[in-house]
Amino acid sequence: MLNVVALMGRLTADPELRHTPQGVSVTTFTIAVDRSFARAGEQRQTDFIDIVCWRNTAEFVCKYFQKGSLIAVDGSIQTRTYQDKTGNNRKAFEIVANNVNFAGGKSGTNSNTGAYSSARQEFTREAPMEAAPSYSIGSNDDFAVIDEGEDLPF
Repeated sequence: MLNVVALMGRLTADPELRHTPQGVSVTTFTIAVDRSFARAGEQRQTDFIDIVCWRNTAEFVCKYFQKGSLIAVDGSIQTRTYQDKTGNNRKAFEIVANNVNFAGGKSGTNSNTGAYSSARQEFTREAPMEAAPSYSIGSNDDFAVIDEGEDLPF
């Protein structure tokens, strides 16, 4: 089975950190995600998608993201059923985030730049980037013709 979701959108409100009775950190928030197409003469539609983050991911989101922040989320779809106030059965769809990443600053500003630098150092374990290898331009002398009867050299 496969249940994989990748989204990028803007937070519609500041995320709030909560804790379960067992002390596990959790946050729920909604992101606005533009659809990838628009019919001729119409404006692009936006979907509002509920996201749930647990433990360190929840703490990370609440510390470094606020309303309007562009966020990239990967996770899986989860459904749950409940009864509303009038007793009707309802079904909720939400994304349970496995990873969240910065996707840019707030529109028109660089408000996340400082937070991005410190968060990247605190929450990632990236190895230093190595310089790209340099390749010399080859010549026809680098290749040899192999007869069909010969064994390949590898």
